[in-house]
Amino acid sequence: MHLLEHQVLAYIKQHQLIASGDKLLIACSGGVDSMALLSFFCKFQNYLQIELVVAHVDHMLRGEASAEDRNFVEQTCAKWNIPVFSSAIPIAEYLEREGGNSQAICRRERYHFFEKVMLEQKIDKLVTAHHADDQLESMLMAMTKASSLNGLKGIMPKRPFLNYFVIRPFLAVTKSEIGEYLHTEGQTYREDASNEKDTYTRNRFRHHVVPLLKKENPSISQHVVQLADQLAEDDRYLMQLAETRFSTLFEEMRGNCYKVVISDFQSEPLALQRRLILILLNYLYNDSKMIQSYALCTMILKLFDTAVGSSSADLPKGYIARQQYGEIIFEKDHQMHQMMKQTLMLNEWNWFGELRVYVGELAQCEDSLLAEHEPYYFTASTVQFPLSVRVREDGDRIALSGMQQKKKVARIFIDEKIPLVKRAHWPLLVDANNELLAVMAIRVNNQFSDARLAAHDSVLLIAHI
Repeated sequence: MHLLEHQVLAYIKQHQLIASGDKLLIACSGGVDSMALLSFFCKFQNYLQIELVVAHVDHMLRGEASAEDRNFVEQTCAKWNIPVFSSAIPIAEYLEREGGNSQAICRRERYHFFEKVMLEQKIDKLVTAHHADDQLESMLMAMTKASSLNGLKGIMPKRPFLNYFVIRPFLAVTKSEIGEYLHTEGQTYREDASNEKDTYTRNRFRHHVVPLLKKENPSISQHVVQLADQLAEDDRYLMQLAETRFSTLFEEMRGNCYKVVISDFQSEPLALQRRLILILLNYLYNDSKMIQSYALCTMILKLFDTAVGSSSADLPKGYIARQQYGEIIFEKDHQMHQMMKQTLMLNEWNWFGELRVYVGELAQCEDSLLAEHEPYYFTASTVQFPLSVRVREDGDRIALSGMQQKKKVARIFIDEKIPLVKRAHWPLLVDANNELLAVMAIRVNNQFSDARLAAHDSVLLIAHI
């Protein structure tokens, strides 16, 4: 058995890439890597107890040459008795219509076709020919543009793809080993001239950076594969710890709104703090680019530097982080509609956001109603009806029992630790003269008493939803 075959079979077993009975879709361009991949699986199809299907995409960017690539793959599959599905996609037309990066559009359309074939043919896994040198190039490229561990984990041996998986069994071997293997097997392949151009970033690394590194250490590609595996394993374990801690530290208050106590978060190791933020970003955005943003992660971590005072930070896509009273709340920055002044209906419950209010004649209140809540009593003749509910206005003050001077509502909010975001919309009860009777669910003015006296003929009940 060839050395490459030993290495690939061991890698498949190590990462549990293939199970007996799997139906695999081999992505085959006709180049040396994918032809070696196809040759390997044809040879070991019975040994692995798998079924093979091939997919080929002609991007129509190299004229007759790319059409010949398609013919070559189709003829090879016919000779080896393997079902093949191929498609010609006019990438140039997409580029003219959309602009953008040609490689990104090629990849998008190629994977759309793979998805279609996998669905129609009931495929279990997509197999690509990424190898150890690809891994080295990917990690080098990541270091030039990414500052997070996610970017340095490189190409994964196995990753989810829609409802399927993509597997890369050739990550264990290098480009030169693949070429030597294909030559030993006596198989031919097609050359893609575009691989020689320095137009693409990967090609520049491949032609100029990687050769220098290999002069220093010919085994660097294999070492990078081992490093990527170790990083992935360590990160997987730490993420499991972080996910367990996340459910303890972060309270989901409502859909996509999370609250965390700063001191609790600060007590976690920094390695877990970073991953806790990644988990939070995943819940908020479910966007890989957002999740891997080093700048965003760092900005959020800085919010936890202190639990003193209050502050806020705008996050992408309309989210905001509000730090107040030792907590941080992450939520959509919904600009709440300013509540219009509303007249209170007597002898029935009135709803105002998270509060409901009942003001009525004491004679009409059932004992069960008074027992269920904590009522305040007052004499109707001392209050100017109708009563209304409005939000805070500049200079609002309330006359409290035991105080000679009226107290600022703004000061009450501070004393009671009402979050900044809620203060401008907190419901206040006023009479017909705009006299402030109650900061709802917090304080009532000196005309109300929690003791029922003979003179009291009305009752105020305030309840949370």
